Amino acid sequence: MNFQEKALSRILFQNKIYKSDGQAFEDLFTEIMSYFESDFRKIKAWGNIGDRKNDGYIASKGAYYQVYAPEDIRKSYTQTISKIEIDFEGLIAQWNPVNEYYFVINDKYKGVHADSEQILAKLKTDYSIKYCGFITSSDLERILFELDDDQINAVIGFLPNPDLLNLDYSVLNEVVGHIMSMSLTPVLGEIKFPDWNDKIEFNGLTEYPAFLLNQASQQLGALNRYLSMNSVLADELQKQLSGIYVGIKEMWKDFKTKGDNIFWELINKCSPKAEQAYQCAVITIMAKYFESCDIFEEPKKNQI
Repeated sequence: MNFQEKALSRILFQNKIYKSDGQAFEDLFTEIMSYFESDFRKIKAWGNIGDRKNDGYIASKGAYYQVYAPEDIRKSYTQTISKIEIDFEGLIAQWNPVNEYYFVINDKYKGVHADSEQILAKLKTDYSIKYCGFITSSDLERILFELDDDQINAVIGFLPNPDLLNLDYSVLNEVVGHIMSMSLTPVLGEIKFPDWNDKIEFNGLTEYPAFLLNQASQQLGALNRYLSMNSVLADELQKQLSGIYVGIKEMWKDFKTKGDNIFWELINKCSPKAEQAYQCAVITIMAKYFESCDIFEEPKKNQI
């Protein structure tokens, strides 16, 4: 599966996640797990005995899965807490040994409440369980893309040829669009910039590019949270930006003063439009990978 096919597959899968509530999400989860773990067994609810609080398990590991898919997780905080506790008590009473317990929740990429995490942590301690935690939409996406291509296609359905569609699957464009949609948040206390002055100086960047990188760094928290929920996107973004940087660096390899030239060329190459809003979003992406040394050179240490 090439990048375009993977990008389209990810979009189709996320659409499934957003549309899947209740039984539809449980069916999606069990289909993926049946491919991912050959020993996984789905439990079907029967009559008045139900599923005995077990939606699926791996007997050889003592691993049990309970699935929950509310329409809006933000409005289902108290129900989530209650369901975790009630379902686990029901599970322990019917199934043994329980070495691992996974509460599979369709959070629709919004994350789970901290109190829910604490409840699972308490269950882990109280019942001496090896592992007790969530499987969220992001986790399920990661699991899906560890499967073989034919299994991925079986889950998401028919995959049209991206070459026949008039759509833009550029990773950079997608992330730029997300950054442009983010609202500014107030910063409390003293603003702290990343400690990258040595790298700025080593790469020959002048005062203005340094100022732009520092300014953009204030959005890194929001960008990192977004990418943490889109693992495939994050990987491809890093590859694309690094590849563009390497190509530009090669163009300027014979020039002594080149830091600013590479900086502005990166912006031009990555901006969908030569407009300030797009360029500012691109600089935020550059700030992330400048900090991790995926673009520009890391200062050489211990030089004599």
